[in-house]
Amino acid sequence: MTADVSTLMRQEVELAKEEIRVEAKHASKAGKTFAGAAASGLYAGFALVITLGLLIAEFVPAWVGFLIVTVALGFIATVLAKKGQDEFQRVDPVLHDTITTLEEDAQWLSEQRN
Repeated sequence: MTADVSTLMRQEVELAKEEIRVEAKHASKAGKTFAGAAASGLYAGFALVITLGLLIAEFVPAWVGFLIVTVALGFIATVLAKKGQDEFQRVDPVLHDTITTLEEDAQWLSEQRN
């Protein structure tokens, strides 16, 4: 029985590792999306604000041109941040399979003792 319990516990640890790996993959994807949103907002923002602001300033006052560019970039950053937030909401930190099997194991051990 001791060998069975030892084997069972090793299997539980392996199951927990697998569940954590899957959830970490989801979290990693969400984090990368947020990083992409930040990098895109920063680098593209610098370049586009200057370029487009100056281009639009040929037709309207400079401040209006830069305001138009700023609003457009803010919209893009908002869309990317929302996408990252949605990815994070899919991450489930609870190890459902591990909890279920641990409960089953506890029940089995209880029955073995009786």
